[in-house]
Amino acid sequence: MILTNVDTLADGEPRNNFLRRALTWNPGGILDGARHLTIGGHYAYIMAKAGLVIVNLDQPLQPRVESVVPLDDGRASALQFRYLFVTDAQGLLAIDVTDPKHPRTVEANRVPLADGRRVYLARTYAYVAGGRQGLAIVDIERPEHMRLDQLFNAGGRMVDARDVVVASTNASLFAYVADGIGGLKVLQLTSPASQPKFYGFSPAPKPEMIAFYPTQSPALSLSKGLDRDRAVDETGHQIAVFGRRGSGPLSLKDAQRLYLNPDGTPWFIEKTGLAHRPNPGGVAKAGD
Repeated sequence: MILTNVDTLADGEPRNNFLRRALTWNPGGILDGARHLTIGGHYAYIMAKAGLVIVNLDQPLQPRVESVVPLDDGRASALQFRYLFVTDAQGLLAIDVTDPKHPRTVEANRVPLADGRRVYLARTYAYVAGGRQGLAIVDIERPEHMRLDQLFNAGGRMVDARDVVVASTNASLFAYVADGIGGLKVLQLTSPASQPKFYGFSPAPKPEMIAFYPTQSPALSLSKGLDRDRAVDETGHQIAVFGRRGSGPLSLKDAQRLYLNPDGTPWFIEKTGLAHRPNPGGVAKAGD
């Protein structure tokens, strides 16, 4: 892992915009073969030969390994709230990272894929670049019980999907796919014509290929746009200040009180009544 100080790009002085390597870090070869990195707050989730290596970067120049999760040829990952969704040689797997020191895999819930590669999360769906299978769309509304919604290859026109990015434009949702030797493919996932419930929180995707671009060499990856506005990151660090005096984002401790019991376990509610609140046991009962 290589760290570079980028403060010079944000200090308002254009004459010092030079980047220098601040740290090269690979203790005991733990990051040998590193191929993909996802950052959530001050944690880095790195795919390497050892598997998923979770690194604590709270002190950037003094990183430390928090935990390691063995995988079968881990490829990529994406983070959403308490779960990290990873691809490896066996398919898509959800890992509970509520406590990064003690991650928990949900092996019984794996979605088998022949060649899962990069993954992108959009609300209750995971979009996985699946090589020759095209785009795999997985329902992740219940991460402990994921299910494959569909495989889409545009009638055989998607042949080598390597990466995927999802973005919205007005009332439509689009997937941009780096299709390897097939170039760039653009899929319309929802539209007022194909999905009457397009204004819903997470309408079911109805993919259709609407455009393609034959790249001169294999299309391997895509850049990512800004897909959410936040005031704090996943570990409670403030990253933006809104124009309101006296206001501020929730701290990490404040946020965790919304979904964790005092012992650190998540609490849930049951759909058995109209009024619910968590009880000390962690499960809300009807009438509480």
